[in-house]
Amino acid sequence: MTAHHPPRPRDVTALAFVVPLQGPTGIYGPSCLAFGDLAVEQLNAGGGIAGRQVELVLVDAGRPPHEVAADVAALVRSGRVDGIAGWHISAVRQAITRRVGGRVVYAYAAMHEGGDDTPGVFMIGERPANQLLPAARWMRAHHGVSRWAVVGNDYVFPRVTVATARRALLESGSEVTQETFVPLGTSDFAPVLAQLRDSRLDGVIMLLMGQDAVHFNRQFARAGLSDTLPRLSPAVEENTLLAAGSGANEHLFAAAAYFDTMTSTGTDLLARQYADRWGPHAPTANAVGESCFEALHFLAHLARQCGSLSIDAAARLPDGFFYESPRGLMRLRGNLVDQDVFVAKADGLEFRVEDQISRTA
Repeated sequence: MTAHHPPRPRDVTALAFVVPLQGPTGIYGPSCLAFGDLAVEQLNAGGGIAGRQVELVLVDAGRPPHEVAADVAALVRSGRVDGIAGWHISAVRQAITRRVGGRVVYAYAAMHEGGDDTPGVFMIGERPANQLLPAARWMRAHHGVSRWAVVGNDYVFPRVTVATARRALLESGSEVTQETFVPLGTSDFAPVLAQLRDSRLDGVIMLLMGQDAVHFNRQFARAGLSDTLPRLSPAVEENTLLAAGSGANEHLFAAAAYFDTMTSTGTDLLARQYADRWGPHAPTANAVGESCFEALHFLAHLARQCGSLSIDAAARLPDGFFYESPRGLMRLRGNLVDQDVFVAKADGLEFRVEDQISRTA
């Protein structure tokens, strides 16, 4: 049943904040909420969005996509929200756009497979061309990894990402030799690990989300595979390291535009603001939560540039529009946002940034 929400006050810009609070990706929820609240406080202190105070209307994205989409559609249909933002898997995004695409602006925070040209949708996160593919090439150059197995969850992002990677890696002398997709919520990876053990591989590309990645990493390490097979993921972040435990993180690499241990003017400032707001027991600072912060600030930049958050106004946002964020320079290419991307290696329960693998043009 869709929750009842009171009407939106006239002086408020209300946004459906779609983040996971349960299920395999629920592990990211506390970080998303903390970064989302911090962004709202900052925006409201500076005048809000389109001259109105910002309010988040929380929608739990950890449920089946059709349930999430139904709740978002009810909010849009009633006029309760002016836009949509948040981190959630691509299957949820597709369900939402089928219901309300083209009716309100939508800042999609997660890493993504690209290719969504729904009017008003802006893809804020990383994509294979500037994340997974340059990371795989870096792994070949620095660690000799050229024969990859893929283990991913069975939905659109992993499948489309693998199809893209399979073609692109061949051009660089690498290849995907094995693909395994499992349902979201998988906790037993014994059959997958047996297959990996018996194959001639150099490394494993992980396209597993949240708690599924935690289970996989623990079992991978217990099987003794971490000594011989490095893992690379565009989705593993600091919560995953903490939940799996340091013993499960050996030879684990990640590619992202943000890591908690990064040092730059923007990231250092955000780290201080986050710590000052939430204290020493704050939810883990990570790429997923920080991407929600990015999405909300992006909508503020859009409204400032175009005069409002309406679909017609958003269509006027010029290609090449750029702005500074904690991630550095962010530049719009169509409805995709380019950004610097880094590869990092797990060091116990945190990441150590190894190299920059993609730069904003």
